[in-house]
Amino acid sequence: MKPRHCDVSVLGRIGYDLFAVEQGRPLARVEHFSRHLGGSSANIAVGLARLGLRVGMISRLGKDLLADYLLQFLQQEGVETEFVSVVEGYGTSLSITQVSPPDQFPQVFYRYKPADTQVQTGEEEIAFIRESRMFVTNGTGLSASPSRESVLRALQAARQAGVTTVLDVDYRASSWSSPEEAGREAIQALPFLDVVIGNEGECELLTGKQDPSEQVRTILDGGVRLLVRKLGSSGVEAHTEERAYQADPLPVNVICTIGAGDGFATGFLYAMLQNLPLPECLHYGNAVAAIVVSRVSCSDAMPYMSELKNFLDTMGFNSVGS
Repeated sequence: MKPRHCDVSVLGRIGYDLFAVEQGRPLARVEHFSRHLGGSSANIAVGLARLGLRVGMISRLGKDLLADYLLQFLQQEGVETEFVSVVEGYGTSLSITQVSPPDQFPQVFYRYKPADTQVQTGEEEIAFIRESRMFVTNGTGLSASPSRESVLRALQAARQAGVTTVLDVDYRASSWSSPEEAGREAIQALPFLDVVIGNEGECELLTGKQDPSEQVRTILDGGVRLLVRKLGSSGVEAHTEERAYQADPLPVNVICTIGAGDGFATGFLYAMLQNLPLPECLHYGNAVAAIVVSRVSCSDAMPYMSELKNFLDTMGFNSVGS
């Protein structure tokens, strides 16, 4: 069955997350965990779907006992899963997180032969991507074959079709032999990208440069239309060839910072698709990130539109419907 047309096509990893229920305990002493769908790409897909967009996912899961739950969760959230399949001999990624507010959230990752590295983009997947308004992927997809080639093929096809292409750098050391390797692979995607989202360390990884202005210039010179630099507690910047914008983080009681970046990407990309000005896109990103860090988990912490509207109203920002 041909999947329905989607506003956003997302290619990347789907994971299984366990978050400590006993807050403030070292991970070795935690006895109870809550389970959630995870993985940066899947979190963004769920977040955008909750805001009312039509979203489709392209990924692979291990043929194991976790896959049914993850697929069911995506489907219940309205995410199209026609191009999510299971593969023999590979595992679903697992992440275990300590929750010690406000600033201690160590994680353990299990990514032995991860199934998401087996993503392939054939004619049907490419056609699906070409029919969307935006194509989103992340740096982990570039860490191994055949997903590396699949990501580059998909980005090139999307760019040729006039689809807005987005890379969330999302560096995870567990997926790479070194930061240098991650940078070498990611830089090859720049000619096919409209938007790059990364924190300060990821921008250095991507460019090999420590000076922020040199990072910005290198990435924009690579063909990127818009660079978003996340600055942690200092806020976020957006850079185009014409000018730069900056937005401060929003005040919130922090419960768990895991998922903040995925939340920001969700709000920012949603606002982009509403054709809002860049300063407002930054506010939307910060708003969703603030809501996510006030809760535990990533996907389950993503707000629905009514929650986002209420939060933006409280902060004194105008909001738009989906």
